[in-house]
Amino acid sequence: MPNATASRFEFPVGYQAFHKDQFFNYQLNRWYSLGYARFEDMKAAGQTVRTFQDWKTEMLKLADRALSEDRLLNAAFYYRAAEFYTFSDDPDKESLYDKFINLFYAVFKNDKMERFEIPYNGAFLPAIKIPPLIDKRGTIVMHGGFDSFIEEFYSWMRYFSGRGYEVIGFEGPGQGAALKKHSLALDYEWEKPTKAVLDFFNLDDVTLLGISMGGWFCFRAAAFEPRIKRVIASGIAYDYMKFPNILARFIMRIFFLYFRDFTTRVTMKKMAKDKKHKWALGNLMYITQKKTLFEAVDVAAQLNEHNLHSEMVKQDVLILTGREDHFIPFKMHSMQVKALTHAQSVTARVFSKREQAQNHCQMGNLGLALEVMANWIEKVS
Repeated sequence: MPNATASRFEFPVGYQAFHKDQFFNYQLNRWYSLGYARFEDMKAAGQTVRTFQDWKTEMLKLADRALSEDRLLNAAFYYRAAEFYTFSDDPDKESLYDKFINLFYAVFKNDKMERFEIPYNGAFLPAIKIPPLIDKRGTIVMHGGFDSFIEEFYSWMRYFSGRGYEVIGFEGPGQGAALKKHSLALDYEWEKPTKAVLDFFNLDDVTLLGISMGGWFCFRAAAFEPRIKRVIASGIAYDYMKFPNILARFIMRIFFLYFRDFTTRVTMKKMAKDKKHKWALGNLMYITQKKTLFEAVDVAAQLNEHNLHSEMVKQDVLILTGREDHFIPFKMHSMQVKALTHAQSVTARVFSKREQAQNHCQMGNLGLALEVMANWIEKVS
């Protein structure tokens, strides 16, 4: 259990079998691996949850119990977990977010942390900055992927702070408060919010760390932003339209291009029967702020190898990939490595089941992944 007062986090080792369905099991491992959840709570949830409604009900029970026992950090992230699998049309979704945010900042109110709202396109990008705990070695700017909140990565930020880095985490369009409070929808041109962050803090010579789908965004930003000198991708997306997941199975290219009405009707029927489809495609519509399914898919289709511009990345690059990532097919790893034809250097690290870091973003052994990142930065700086 993390020491919330000192903000020192322990990252447990082991990708756990909390649930037989990977759709739920990964999320239970996620909150546990990040250092925010108790093992016994995730185990209990895994034995109870069968449906999306079960998930919401159980996470709220865990949050209420944690509150009653003054375990505020646990409670905060159980509200976040409940929010994650709450459907986008559920009126509780935003109130669960608010509960998470209010508790999170209450827990860390005494930390040396500054919060900012960075002007962007008539709205704001939320950001957190924390100082180095020892002599400053440099600056790390980090962000998540599709639907993440920057607060989720606070344990990562504190790790790097302890290694001597000023750390700035921000939410871009489609993420966290940028979406929920400022209505900024997902935009693949990630160099634009990144530029706004670098300009706001007057930064140069930074390491950019992108997590999950942020592994696509960070390369896109690096291709157009020379102030980024080092790039770390924790999760390789390369071309979203080549994923063999819920979305890609739905998209048969010929139907997507020429038979949209038919494809939409078929998919809507599938969503009505299959709640996983409903959540995944509904979430895509939510973060893109599109009213129709094919408009949302149009946005997702822009996250492709052509728009990524890997050939324009000239920085030192570190890629971290799980050998058994259930979100992103492993073939994306070699495709991305090969596409970085003009990078200053490319270090590709594949994590195995033996290391308990084989899954998406190394949930199961984050301590190892963070050590690899920090050691690499020190080596190439």
